[in-house]
Amino acid sequence: MRRSSSILTRLAGAVAGVVVAAAGVLAVALPAQAATLTQVTGFGSNPGNLGMYAYRPDGLPANAPAVVLLHGCTQNASGYFTNSGWQKYADLWKFALIVAQQPSANNANSCFNWFETGDTTRGQGEALSVKQMVDYAKTNYGVDPGRIFVSGLSAGGAMSAVMLATYPDVFAAGSVIAGIPYRCATSTTSAYSCMNPGVDKTPAQWGDLVRGAYSGYTGRRPRVAIWHGTSDTTVAPMNAVESRDQWTNVLGVSQTPTSTASLPAGTSLEVYGNDAVRLYRVSGMGHGTPVDPGSATDQCGTATSYFLDTICSTYRDALFFGLDGGTSPSPSPTATASPSPTASPSPSPTTSPVCVTASNYAHVTAGRAYQSGGYTYALGSNQYMGLYNTYYTTTLKQTGPSYWVIGC
Repeated sequence: MRRSSSILTRLAGAVAGVVVAAAGVLAVALPAQAATLTQVTGFGSNPGNLGMYAYRPDGLPANAPAVVLLHGCTQNASGYFTNSGWQKYADLWKFALIVAQQPSANNANSCFNWFETGDTTRGQGEALSVKQMVDYAKTNYGVDPGRIFVSGLSAGGAMSAVMLATYPDVFAAGSVIAGIPYRCATSTTSAYSCMNPGVDKTPAQWGDLVRGAYSGYTGRRPRVAIWHGTSDTTVAPMNAVESRDQWTNVLGVSQTPTSTASLPAGTSLEVYGNDAVRLYRVSGMGHGTPVDPGSATDQCGTATSYFLDTICSTYRDALFFGLDGGTSPSPSPTATASPSPTASPSPSPTTSPVCVTASNYAHVTAGRAYQSGGYTYALGSNQYMGLYNTYYTTTLKQTGPSYWVIGC
C-alpha cells in the first residue's frame, strides 16, 4: 500500500508549486485534429502508482526524441505541461513529451517521493514507474532510445536527479530545477535539512551516492543542467552548488568552470568540462521554474505561481538536449571521477601549451574556433563552446597546430 507522508504539509508550499488549474490542455493552433495531452494506462506494472500522460505533436517523425517532465508538489501533469513552455518546443522541433503525475494517494500534496529509498532505487517504486513510461514510449511511439531526457521542478527536480542516477543507461541528459542532489535525504525527517539550509558533502561523497545507484555501471553518464534562483528560501541555493559538485564528480570534470556567460534576467551560466554540466543562477528569483512569456523563439511559458517571469529555462534546456536539430553535443562519454576534464584525442604538442581565455567571438576572430548556426566550436577538436557572441567566455588550450581544446 502506498503512503501519504506528513512532510508534505510543509512541502506543499515548499518543494514545489501550487496546483495550477488547467481547465483544458493548451492546444496548438494547427489544422484538423491538433495534438493534445492524453492519459496513458497500462504502461507497465507501475509499482509507484503514478499516472502517465503523453503529448505527441502533429507530424512527429519516427525516432524522435522524448522528454520526461516531473511536476512539483501540489501541481499536476496538465498544469506543468501548460505553463512550463515545453509544448511550444515540442511543436516547433518535433519531439514527444512524457508527463508523469503523482496522485495524492501516494503523497498528501502530490509530491514525488524523492526522499524515500523505496522510490529512489533502481528497479523499485516511482523510479521504475517513470522508467516504464519511457519503455512504453519507445515501443508504442517509436522514440529514439538514445535521445531520452528528463526535467523537473523542486520535488520533480529532485526526482529528475533520481532518474539520472538510477537509470544512466536510459537518459542522455537532464535538468534539475530548484532541486536537490541525489540521495541527500533517505527519510521524511532528513528531507527538511536537505531543503534548507542544505547538506554539505565533498564532490566525491556526492558522486559515490550516484555511482552506488547502479553499482558496476561503466557506460556513459547523462549530462546535467542545474537551475536555481539566488533568492530561493524554500530549497536553499546551496543545493545548486552541491548538485554541481555531485554531477561534475560523476562525469569526471573539474568543479572549476571552463566558461561563464551572462544571460538575460540577471542569469549567470557556468559551464563545466566539455559542456558536461551547466549551472544557471537566476539573480533575485525565488522558488519556481524560470519562464519568459512571449512569442520570440527564446521565450516561453506562463507566469503564475511557481512559474516565475525571468528567463525561459525550457528553451535553454531544449538546446542543451540538442532538440533543435542536433546542434548541441552528445552526452559526455566519461563515467569516471577524474579530477579534470578528459579531452578528445589530439596531436601531441610540439611546444609548451598555449592557453587563451577570451570571448567566443574573439576566439573565432583569432582563428582558435569557428561558428556554425550561431554556436561556437573549438578548432580541431570541434568541442562545443556555447553561443557565438561576446558574452560567452571560454578558456582554450592549443595542443597542436590548428588544434584547440577546452580548458587549460
